[in-house]
Amino acid sequence: MIIVDTALAKREAENNPIKVAMIGAGFMAKGIAIQICNYVPGMELVAISNRNLEKAKYAYEQAGILEVQQVSDLSQLEENIRDGRCSITDDPMLLCQADGIDAIIEVTGAVEFGVNVALTAIENKKHLIMMNAEVDGTVGPILKVYADKAGVVYTNADGDQPGVEMNLYRFVKSLGVKPVLCGNIKGLHDPYRNPTTQEGFAKKWGQNPAMVSSFADGSKISFEQAIVANGTGMRVAKRGMLGPSVPTGTPLKEIVSQYPLEELLNGPGIVDYVVGAEPGPGVFVLGTHDHPVQQHYLNLYKLGEGPLYLFYTPYHLCHFEVPLTVARAVLFNDAALTPKDRPYVEVVATAKRDLKAGDVIDGIGHYMTYGLCENADTAESENLLPMGIAEDCILKRDVAKDQVLTYDDVILPVGRTVDRLRSEQRVHFKVSDSLVVEN
Repeated sequence: MIIVDTALAKREAENNPIKVAMIGAGFMAKGIAIQICNYVPGMELVAISNRNLEKAKYAYEQAGILEVQQVSDLSQLEENIRDGRCSITDDPMLLCQADGIDAIIEVTGAVEFGVNVALTAIENKKHLIMMNAEVDGTVGPILKVYADKAGVVYTNADGDQPGVEMNLYRFVKSLGVKPVLCGNIKGLHDPYRNPTTQEGFAKKWGQNPAMVSSFADGSKISFEQAIVANGTGMRVAKRGMLGPSVPTGTPLKEIVSQYPLEELLNGPGIVDYVVGAEPGPGVFVLGTHDHPVQQHYLNLYKLGEGPLYLFYTPYHLCHFEVPLTVARAVLFNDAALTPKDRPYVEVVATAKRDLKAGDVIDGIGHYMTYGLCENADTAESENLLPMGIAEDCILKRDVAKDQVLTYDDVILPVGRTVDRLRSEQRVHFKVSDSLVVEN
């Protein structure tokens, strides 16, 4: 942040702002629009795409921008960008293709749609900021390959918990402390929650009930921790993670003993979470240090005697920090969180209730499935169905409640880009051969 704010101020002084476009105009997108348009010097939100144009217009209005133009072709959009006019459109690909746009923020949560947006943005050499953990946790590693070839940054967003975890991971590592666990603090986990049970909460906060349900049922935290694992090379200790639950308000330092010490000290590290601890909804990293004198200093600095040292960030501020992610990508070619070198953890689809042959699987956070983290080599060897693939698949046989689905259980829809990318990802990374646990 200290480098980024100075660099943005320089762009503002030079009248050379970073030009950003956003795809999506929902709850989180509105906050991003307010932030960029009012509180980030050196950056402009030049266009918003949404299938409902009134929502795109409203996002600008909330940000204090009352004059916007609806566009339907590339030349019109590019002219508006040159002339300093804000645009709205229902065609997201125009934003991905237009000259004059430095970065795209994807903030929809839709998998097939998000995959196609990502590919088009990368093909047109736009830096891509994904607020779409579902896409990232399903095909992020292969999208990173595409982005590297195009010479652009592919990154998840700072401010959301995965990005904050990665910031903390990098900080801890820079101290000479070895990170051995990246953790996420949650207030609720019930895999059987659905849009009906979460309707009241969603209405209170103006959110989508299915999106709220995807947090409550554990699917979202699974995607979040999977992309942290893929960015760090860490694994999960077991299917679904350990996820200890403690009395609400339990100090975070009291949960350290809940995690397997020997596995942390001798393995590649794990991603996990805790329910109920404070300070929520922050993140934490457990690390070790092998130098006795430095251990003495860490104890002096109130981090205890070890062997595990606790570092934490007590909050995550979501949309407030997204523009900083944009600036890191555009100005410094730095990703807040991006896949490291291959898939390490997958999110696999699990039956939320008894499912019947012929059922068409509904979406993430709905009524039929929830997501669980699993190590990628196990997911490959057992042919498990990724959660990001499950929607619209047709069941070939009955599946009992809490059973993990496999590719053999379903008929895939025809012609989806996400399925093609999954195939590319398997071949490119030779997943079944490459994932040997490194001590």
